[in-house]
Amino acid sequence: MKIAKEWLDFLREQYPAGSRIQLREIGSDPAPIPPGSMGTLDYIDDVGQFQISWDKGRSLALVIGADRFTVLPPEPALLKLYMPLTADFYPRDEWGDSSEEGERWDDRTLTEYEDQILGALVKNRMPEERERGLMHWYGEQDSLNAKVRSAEFTVEVRNRRLWGVAECRVIGELSSKELADLKDYISGQASDGWGEGFEQREIEVDGGELYVHLWQRDNWSIQTEQERFATKLAEGLPELCFSTLQTTGQLICIRRGESGYYPSEWETGDKERNVEEADRLNEKLGVTPAQRLAMEIGSMAGWDVPGADPKNYEIQRKEQMGGMTLD
Repeated sequence: MKIAKEWLDFLREQYPAGSRIQLREIGSDPAPIPPGSMGTLDYIDDVGQFQISWDKGRSLALVIGADRFTVLPPEPALLKLYMPLTADFYPRDEWGDSSEEGERWDDRTLTEYEDQILGALVKNRMPEERERGLMHWYGEQDSLNAKVRSAEFTVEVRNRRLWGVAECRVIGELSSKELADLKDYISGQASDGWGEGFEQREIEVDGGELYVHLWQRDNWSIQTEQERFATKLAEGLPELCFSTLQTTGQLICIRRGESGYYPSEWETGDKERNVEEADRLNEKLGVTPAQRLAMEIGSMAGWDVPGADPKNYEIQRKEQMGGMTLD
């Protein structure tokens, strides 16, 4: 049986994977599932059948018209969109008067004022936004409006910086276009809508008043948690390498992308022999000295620092070789 693509698209949009299914009555089936059984929708196939994993361990499809069931929407998932923060601080003089010229504070300084800024964000929310937050003002009746149940501005400390965050509760998965549209909408609210009013609200802090900007013209972007904070590994790093601890001489192995190290099963109990063993094992794996140095730095200082890129050591080596002369 062929199903129109438009109908399939409508079903899949209305009933996303992860929706909970409650059976009321099943049609003709030699081993029926009892009424009232609960399951989870895996997907809707190309002939319109609801492919379901039932809580009691069975997998059995349901068909609209032949079977009677209720589709309960899945619980919204939390999607966080991160944006950099800045603020202007206006100090008060000894008479309590605010300065006419403000000081620009960056997101590292603002970490000390997380509670005050969060409190101001909450106070700035309007009664109309109680259920859907910023999505109350979204004017389109489209799939994004259907999937994003709410969105609210908050703040969060990550990597010793205070970030502005749009916490979005989403049903189902956003397509790449829907995510781009959501970012555009939140960006507009941060710059010209909700955020424009918020940055004019004074926040009382010790010694003066603070005005926080969710948006600024320079060096501003809005990104998902994965886009913003995922570890970016340099190219050319091996899966693992061997090294020795400078303090004890212990033979260790380092895994790409992981902090710290693991004791090696090839440990000899002798410092000098461990150094030789590390060289032998790395040579066997094809690990170059530059890669080993980069892996050592990455495991200690983080995989996004310049020292975790083997290319930097190769460049240094070429420069040193270029300065050598042969007699």
